[in-house]
Amino acid sequence: MEKNFKRTLVTTALPYANGPVHIGHLAGVYVPADIYVRYLRLKGEEVLFIGGSDEHGVPITIKAKAEGVTPQDIVDRYHNIIKDSFGELGISFDVYGRTTSETHRKMASDFFRRLYDKGEFVEKSSEQLYDEQAGQFLADRYVTGTCPHCGNEHAYGDQCEACGTSLNATDLINPRSAITGNVPVMRETSHWYLPLDKWEPRLREWILEEHKEWKPNVYGQCKSWLDLGLQPRAVSRDLDWGISVPVEGAEGKVLYVWFDAPIGYISNTVDCVGDDWTKWWKDPETRMLHFIGKDNIVFHCIVFPAMLMADGTYNLPDNVPANEFLNLEDDKISTSRNWAVWLHEYLRELPGKQDTLRYVLTANAPETKDNNFTWKDFQTRNNSELVAILGNFINRAVVLAGKYYDGKVPEAGEFTDFDRATMDEIARAVAAVGENLDNFKFREALREAMNVARAGNKYLADSEPWKLAKTDPERVGTILNLALQICADLAVVFEPFLPFMSEKLCRMLGLESLGWDMAGRFDLLPAGRQLGEVELLFEKIEDSTVEFQVNKLLEAKKQNQLAAWKPAPVKENVDFPTYEKLDIRVGRVLECEKVKKADKLLRFLIDDGMEKRTIVSGIAKHYAPEDLIGKEVCFIANFEPRKLKGIVSEGMILSAEDADGRLVVIGPQGEVAPGSTVG
Repeated sequence: MEKNFKRTLVTTALPYANGPVHIGHLAGVYVPADIYVRYLRLKGEEVLFIGGSDEHGVPITIKAKAEGVTPQDIVDRYHNIIKDSFGELGISFDVYGRTTSETHRKMASDFFRRLYDKGEFVEKSSEQLYDEQAGQFLADRYVTGTCPHCGNEHAYGDQCEACGTSLNATDLINPRSAITGNVPVMRETSHWYLPLDKWEPRLREWILEEHKEWKPNVYGQCKSWLDLGLQPRAVSRDLDWGISVPVEGAEGKVLYVWFDAPIGYISNTVDCVGDDWTKWWKDPETRMLHFIGKDNIVFHCIVFPAMLMADGTYNLPDNVPANEFLNLEDDKISTSRNWAVWLHEYLRELPGKQDTLRYVLTANAPETKDNNFTWKDFQTRNNSELVAILGNFINRAVVLAGKYYDGKVPEAGEFTDFDRATMDEIARAVAAVGENLDNFKFREALREAMNVARAGNKYLADSEPWKLAKTDPERVGTILNLALQICADLAVVFEPFLPFMSEKLCRMLGLESLGWDMAGRFDLLPAGRQLGEVELLFEKIEDSTVEFQVNKLLEAKKQNQLAAWKPAPVKENVDFPTYEKLDIRVGRVLECEKVKKADKLLRFLIDDGMEKRTIVSGIAKHYAPEDLIGKEVCFIANFEPRKLKGIVSEGMILSAEDADGRLVVIGPQGEVAPGSTVG
């Protein structure tokens, strides 16, 4: 039976403050959460929107060591970048806090201590890798070695980035400390564990029986974990960055970041509303929603609820509408490879286009499966939908009112059946927007919102008021009145999705406040109201803008390849007489063409200084034949001739393989006579 709540608490996953946020984060978490919160506010519901930075954990300490600064320096820098860019995109948090605040330190410490005093933890000893020179235990990311699965010599202790396999540091072959480079030793250490297995029966009942309405991807992942059986999970670790374990004898130990971070939702609430925070976390009439990506499902549906169950005084989440992942240009987004569209860079390079990004990310939201972002689709959706449909309709309606009624809302006469059919279609679309938002189907909701604009466009195109201006001015007034009322509806239904556009449209129409109960009505603008100045809502995105962004990504990929590239090992030594047997010469390319039915082969006709010779070379994917004609190239002249695709090849053209796999033909830098020897 569905429960009625008085208020809603919405949280979003806390981004790690060791780098900026990218479009994958936005599409998976922050844009849908903001849409939903804005929708609730329009409905007049009491809602609190909580966000913040996750500022503890090993990735932050690693970045700090790499840059030669303190972890606090790192989190201060990225917290501000993230917070400012969220604000500029219109993510309307009531508070955006941080887990290095004093409020959070006390909340997390007290939370641990309550569970400790209740006997909710078990203490266990185990052997872990220890760096004797550094004098510290090594977190998984501080251990590197050879992957036992693929042989990658630079695998981390938690994962091999070459083959993607999850690892334990003790799985690595020839492990080394990432701090000193020394071989670590095994040393015993003790930690506290949350016995998830104790809470498994209650979690199974709560999730699998009481929350079958959760999204299939969320429900399915939870069921898989529960079916495998839950195990105790460490809540402390040996590290010098984090919240100290508040127990005597726990020096050098901090709360594990997975335990500390979700308490940030609570501490940020305290910083936002003060003593009123318990209403949002402990009143059973408050509904709690976690917006997260799929990599956080287990933590928010199983681990954090188990923590709350162990405490016994908190509400449990009512829903966790997690999304899947967003890919970029058909490749997985990777922060380490810089294969990402970073929000702060987007805002700088495409100023004023916050709504375009919000629109495209929502239209491509990875709600039930991984989806893909491409710059070409970004351009197409902006130009063909935002400009040509939404912006075009609003502009036409307001401009026509300016032309025929001095920029005032005309009086409406009797609506015809044609008018009412359009009104019915818009009312249906508006209702569908709300229904889809209620069920966290943001992509469908956006499509229905755009259908309101489509209906308005079709209405103006079919009624053709410009043709009736002289013969039936009363009818023109009715048409334009309805068109402007539809514009007002658009200001309401698009406010959750495109808040900047909605704000501009409200100024144009003279709407001072919006409420969801206004959507689908056709009496929002009184006759005679003076409309504001026409503003450009959207502008076309040119090919040059898209090309710049695509080239930026390709350059990042190239730089990443160069950074990862290693030259091939040097072959066994050969003596000088063996080298002297090779006859390397310079030749001039007279002819060059592709070999039929061979994708990789080019046929060369070479002037070798004495005669002409044919050479076949496998570089067709790297050069156009016409680009090589007239060039001087180096080739081995005394190779035994061999037949390739029916062509006798009389030598080998020399080429070098670049870091990105590109073959570059080797030749002299200056003009050299064909037949000159190389040695």
